[in-house]
Amino acid sequence: MSLEKNIDRRIKKSKSALKDALIILMQNKNFKDITITDIVQQADLNRGTFYKHYQYKEDLLNEMIDNVILDLIASYREPYQNTETFKVKELTSSSIKIFDHVLKHASFYSLVIKSNVISDFQLRFCTELKKLSIHDLIAHNPNPNINSELQSSYQANAILGMIIEWVNGDFKYSSKYMAEQLFLMIKSSPSNSIFKTNIH
Repeated sequence: MSLEKNIDRRIKKSKSALKDALIILMQNKNFKDITITDIVQQADLNRGTFYKHYQYKEDLLNEMIDNVILDLIASYREPYQNTETFKVKELTSSSIKIFDHVLKHASFYSLVIKSNVISDFQLRFCTELKKLSIHDLIAHNPNPNINSELQSSYQANAILGMIIEWVNGDFKYSSKYMAEQLFLMIKSSPSNSIFKTNIH
């Protein structure tokens, strides 16, 4: 059992090093110009280690994206994961984990948002959150005038917008602060808001 754990730990360490190396390389080079030799040299590993886990560099990139998406899904579900009924009014800022997720993958999100690399990731991000909102959460008293698909799209893009602002600001706020801000936005009712215009 101990041997299996050690092997599993080595595999995770090697894969993590390869993914970190790829992110570093993609900050300065187009993906198509990056070679497997570049990756293993940056990771300080040999080619044999790479080929134990992947056949092509695209396999490494796709696994990295898939892992981030899986962690995104888990973080989004955190507030309602272990409950049959999710009441927004009982939500707490500490239960919002999506910004912890972004911080955990800070180098990946910085790469995605500050460059054109992995250009379709932002679309996939929103698509995943939309699916979660539609399939996981069934409103008890839904407003029949609100289109659920449009609402879920609005929510997903709003969260992405906050993340983009956060990343472009070089994470100047803590993940706790970001969660608190999202919490306050969710809890505040737009119908009770009155705005004074400044266009005259």
